[in-house]
Amino acid sequence: MEKVDCYFIGQIARKQRMISQVEVNRWNQLTKDFNEIYQQGFVPGIVSEGLITEVISKELPGVPCVIMQKELVFLHPVHIGNRITAEIEIIDLNVQHNWITQKVTCTNEKGIDVIKGQIVLKLF
Repeated sequence: MEKVDCYFIGQIARKQRMISQVEVNRWNQLTKDFNEIYQQGFVPGIVSEGLITEVISKELPGVPCVIMQKELVFLHPVHIGNRITAEIEIIDLNVQHNWITQKVTCTNEKGIDVIKGQIVLKLF
C-alpha cells in the first residue's frame, strides 16, 4: 500500500489536452446523452473532468486510489477544440486515513479558469 507520507503539500502535477469531437461522441454513445447542446460545440462537463482523473491516475499520486470526495465548480463552458490544462496541487495529507486532498484548477488556452474545486483521495 502506498503511503501519503511519500508526498508533500504543494506538490503539483498538470496535463494539457485538446478536447475533440470524437471524445464527445464517445461520451454521447456511452451514456445515451444526446442533449442538443452537444451538437453546438459544447463539451459535457464529465468529459472535461476526465482530464483531472487522468492526472490523478497517471501522475499525482499515480498509484491505486479512489476518490472519496469531490467538489467541482464548472465556471465556464468548454468547447470542442479547446486546449484544457488540468492542474492538481496537494493541499493536505491525512496520515491517519491515508488520504490526500488536492486543489483542482482547469484552464483553457486563453488562461481562463473553467473548472475549480477540490478532491480527496484514499490511497491503496
